[in-house]
Amino acid sequence: MWGRHYWGGPRPSGGGAEGAEVAGGVVVMFAWLSSQERHVRAYVELYAALGWACLVCHSDFLTLFMPDKAAVLADRVLTELVKELKVRPVPVVFASFSGGPKGCTYKVFQLIERRCEGQLTLDDYQLVRDCLCGQMYDSSPVDFVSDLGTRFLLHPSVLKMPEPPRVLSWMTKGIASGLGTLFIGKFEAQRKEYWETLYSSVHVGPILILCSEDDELAPCSVVQNFGRRLLELGGDVNFVKWHSSAHVGMLFLLVQSSRLCGRKLMRRLNLLYIT
Repeated sequence: MWGRHYWGGPRPSGGGAEGAEVAGGVVVMFAWLSSQERHVRAYVELYAALGWACLVCHSDFLTLFMPDKAAVLADRVLTELVKELKVRPVPVVFASFSGGPKGCTYKVFQLIERRCEGQLTLDDYQLVRDCLCGQMYDSSPVDFVSDLGTRFLLHPSVLKMPEPPRVLSWMTKGIASGLGTLFIGKFEAQRKEYWETLYSSVHVGPILILCSEDDELAPCSVVQNFGRRLLELGGDVNFVKWHSSAHVGMLFLLVQSSRLCGRKLMRRLNLLYIT
């Protein structure tokens, strides 16, 4: 109910259907809101081509408004990840797409940094911290505002259609309006906590940030400010910007460019983890 997670291919321990052990590490992919398995397949295949397993997390609409539910989803993802790391510790990278940071990523960071309570042991969270060695942000992070979920669910690039159905538009706006009224006093506090958590992850690098100048859902100025702040905090940041690229559109340009940057990053992460 509060999102789901699954292995997009073979596990690092060789426990997947293919039975092959992954040579690299694990990319934990925090997908965008309303995404399905078919939408992320190109990225899973991209990471597999680089020799990395992929643990995919799809957050739910309500996790944007309810941090406790986002924390439950985050803990489930970490539980699945820890199972594999106990068999064979490997380097881990967090890859966040669009609204994924608000739906789950920032709660994962809070759990492993012991800023909120979870179901795993302290040793388990320490194991994740020891293996975590890099981050990727694709069309993210986006700012947290009260109509965030509505804009994502109704945007043509997410729905893959020119106009949202009237019934869907009416229902989505109605739900968002009700939640906005219910949580109006908490939005600013949640927004502050959200950004502070992402900034506190500056030590988990190198960090690759991808964005587009004409992205309506993830404004380039917001993403650039995030990258600039990480640099000011001493982060190891690689920022890649396009003039025009659809938001989570799985465009050939985006995937191929991600492949070039990702291959260099993955090789570097392996070296950092070994040393």
